[in-house]
Amino acid sequence: MIDVVLPALNEAAALPLLLAAFPAGYRAIVVDNGSTDGTADVARANRATVVDEPRPGYGSAVHAGVEAATSPVVAVMDADGSLDPAELPAMVALVVDGHADLVMGRRRPTSTAAWPWHARWGNRFLAFQLNRSLGTSLADIGPVRVFDRTRYLALGIEDRRFGYPFETVVRAAHAGWRICEVDVRYHPRAAGTTSKVTGSTRGTYRAVRDFYRVLP
Repeated sequence: MIDVVLPALNEAAALPLLLAAFPAGYRAIVVDNGSTDGTADVARANRATVVDEPRPGYGSAVHAGVEAATSPVVAVMDADGSLDPAELPAMVALVVDGHADLVMGRRRPTSTAAWPWHARWGNRFLAFQLNRSLGTSLADIGPVRVFDRTRYLALGIEDRRFGYPFETVVRAAHAGWRICEVDVRYHPRAAGTTSKVTGSTRGTYRAVRDFYRVLP
């Protein structure tokens, strides 16, 4: 069984179809980060494990989910319906078979609506800054990642906001982890949900701001 952590803030509209698409042998852990739309109830109704994380912040939700997971290898992905869980097994295999320590999804948008210009620009800028600082060659700091749970927790990631995925890369690189990217399809998020980052220029600004807090 592979645990998949889904940080969720008001993602009730996306969960039924997303959870129905999970491949056999994968367990969804939905981390409810203060939702007001019944996200937790929808997740339970669709047989997901629910973790309540009242402390606000993307990093808070992800870290709570990883701590609650029990499988040796864990995946993290957004709960908004923009990513297909069917692509996880190929990513997991790279870690299980020893080819990589951290596998990150490199988003390939299926339409212009999937990835607004301000979010794409912000992501490209942040990837460039990370690569320049760390010597990595990443094209995307995407919302889907796979790793060994025990080693991941030992990295000691401290950020609990939007800087969390950036600090993940920073600490993994400093620890000598082999980091690789694989292409994943990136769809428009489910109707009835709103992005906390890509949905507005303000969200993108907050991600950039939090990034600089963790940049070495």
